Amino acid sequence: MPPTLASLVHHSALKLTVRAGEERLATPVRWAHASELADPVPYMEGGELLLITALKLDAEDPEAMRRYVRRLGQAGVAGLGFAVGVHYATIPDALVDAAAEEGLPLLEVPRRTPFLAISKAVSAAISAEQYQAVTAGFAAQRDLTKQALGGGPAGLLAALAGQVDGWAALYDATGAVVAAAPEWAARRAARLTPEVERLHARTPPASLVVGGEADRVELHTLGTSRRPRAALAVGTGAPLGTAERYAVHSAIALLTLTTERSRSLHEAEQRVGAAVLRMLLAGEPEHARTAAGSLYGDLLDAPYRLIIAEAASATAARAHADGRTAPHGAPPRPVDAPRPVAGEPPAGPLAALAEHVEAAAARAGEALLVVPDGERLVLLTADCGAAARACVGYAAAVDQARTTGQALAGRTDEPVMGLSAPAGPIAAATAYRQAEQALSVARRRGRALVEHEEVATGSVVQLLSDDAVRAFADGLLRALREHDATGRGDLVASLRAWLSRHGQWDAAAAELGVHRHTLRYRMRRVEEILGRSLDDPDVRMELWLALKATSGTE
Repeated sequence: MPPTLASLVHHSALKLTVRAGEERLATPVRWAHASELADPVPYMEGGELLLITALKLDAEDPEAMRRYVRRLGQAGVAGLGFAVGVHYATIPDALVDAAAEEGLPLLEVPRRTPFLAISKAVSAAISAEQYQAVTAGFAAQRDLTKQALGGGPAGLLAALAGQVDGWAALYDATGAVVAAAPEWAARRAARLTPEVERLHARTPPASLVVGGEADRVELHTLGTSRRPRAALAVGTGAPLGTAERYAVHSAIALLTLTTERSRSLHEAEQRVGAAVLRMLLAGEPEHARTAAGSLYGDLLDAPYRLIIAEAASATAARAHADGRTAPHGAPPRPVDAPRPVAGEPPAGPLAALAEHVEAAAARAGEALLVVPDGERLVLLTADCGAAARACVGYAAAVDQARTTGQALAGRTDEPVMGLSAPAGPIAAATAYRQAEQALSVARRRGRALVEHEEVATGSVVQLLSDDAVRAFADGLLRALREHDATGRGDLVASLRAWLSRHGQWDAAAAELGVHRHTLRYRMRRVEEILGRSLDDPDVRMELWLALKATSGTE
């Protein structure tokens, strides 16, 4: 504790006597300062014990003393020490009355007590308090280090909560509470998630203070990278003292070391995961299990799903480079082989997605394989697991933000994802192709996520709504429409009727209200204009799909 007026009064060598302001003797004293100026306020910082002999004061003028004492009180002066036996034998009543009226502690300093002795006493007390705080800080650091080594983050948080006489909580990169001490603090900490997200938006290291005097919470980022990996919350009923501040700084350092070590281990796991995934895609599940050991539990044996994600900005460039969106309305090329997988760390929106999914898996206690390759992210997750649900929820939030024209958490380059059907250990390559196909559909439809079941089930007509298919259909039928626009025949309608009647001339002619010879002539014109034979079933199939794809635009 810092020195107080009461501790100085009780100092046996100083012999100080209280003349006014007894109720405020618990006021801390930051320093002792002697000044004979008529107005010393410009040179005060607040918290000082001002020592005077009234050399330049009219201490017997009640009005002058009221003004003098009032200014001292407004400046935050802790108390006033008046030396008797120098200019005044006793403290004038005017000063005593003014101090009592203002509530300012007034101490009588006997002639045999020099001001220097009071200054030394204050200085010694302050030094002792600081030494005690430093000693307590080092002790707290040793205790926190011991807890971090033996009990992990949970033990460290419990020790920190005891050191600050409050509570402490640890957040992951998504702002979710990972651990808290005491247990009841988890609910309080969860309400601060918006503030933690706001803190994560700042360049680390960063801190934030929320709440008031009775419920004060400090938030600190953890980690040394440009993107915060975690955050620490410390809740107390009052501002932290020197010893408590030492404890908090020690906890930040220890948790940062733990976080960075965990990140290094995580990156090593990702490199192992990349090798495991290559083996699975190569049809070598036994080798994959051997390489993984117990790292992923039973994830490789149970039904799982593969998720492939790309940043939205990379999808257009990749589609053009891979030939999936060819010019002139050509159909997209199907994906027939998995891409090679590298172990490069994700960045930007993919990093945010990875952290979101990893946090969900960690909270659920389930295994997750995450393999980044820079502009792509591959995830292998348990079917119906928390990580898969987290991906679906993340995508739903992205789609909702796009619908309302708002970026998700300030981001504008959100991932596009493809989700495979459930698969087993020997079907990883198939699941990868399914995820690729679903990703391609999501890319063309402008959606954040598409599941393969959505592509593989239901009517094929639903797939014709893609822009690439419509472009192909428009290109295939353009010459017929241009012919009809000249008024020389209704070839498109005739072709649709003939194909819908399975090539039955009489039924199609009756539907059109023309003679069957007229319909035969029109079909020959279709063949001449397109340069393709209607006897070819592939040609008839392509024309029928083209007509279905453009039926809503005519």
